[in-house]
Amino acid sequence: MKKEVKDTIVVELGEKLKEYAHFYLVDVTGLNAGATSKLRRDCFKHEIKMVVVKNTLLHKAFEASDVDYEPLYGCLKGSTAVLFCNTANVPAKMLKTYAKEGIPSLKAAYAEESIYVGADKLEELAALKSKNEVIAEIVALLQSPAKNVVSALQSGAHTIHGVLKTLGERPE
Repeated sequence: MKKEVKDTIVVELGEKLKEYAHFYLVDVTGLNAGATSKLRRDCFKHEIKMVVVKNTLLHKAFEASDVDYEPLYGCLKGSTAVLFCNTANVPAKMLKTYAKEGIPSLKAAYAEESIYVGADKLEELAALKSKNEVIAEIVALLQSPAKNVVSALQSGAHTIHGVLKTLGERPE
């Protein structure tokens, strides 16, 4: 591979690192063509961008990045695919379905501005909540007391209205 091509790939990987908020490094050693095709289709369904990379080129893209990815350098061995996504837990949930087969296996991940190293972190990554999920939970928690107050005020208003109406209709 020519140096110009390698430089282009490093730049493209750097752009993807900036474009996507989260990525997973996955070991795809031992996947045959059919299994690789199935994995790519699953990634496409879940809006995950899968790229098989040379470890040295990915290492150079990591070094060129503003973020410190040094803990991931040790994971760059063997056949590596990078799964880029914008929702942190989606690739982990997808990889859990492949857990019985053992291939592909998680090497490491960068999710929610944290680095996770090792296949044992898959459960932890799958349990992560996205920013939107956390915001929805907070809004629901904040709305609950407000709804209680509003319903109490409305029921009180109906009661007062009923009393006043009864008093107004009563003959003197």
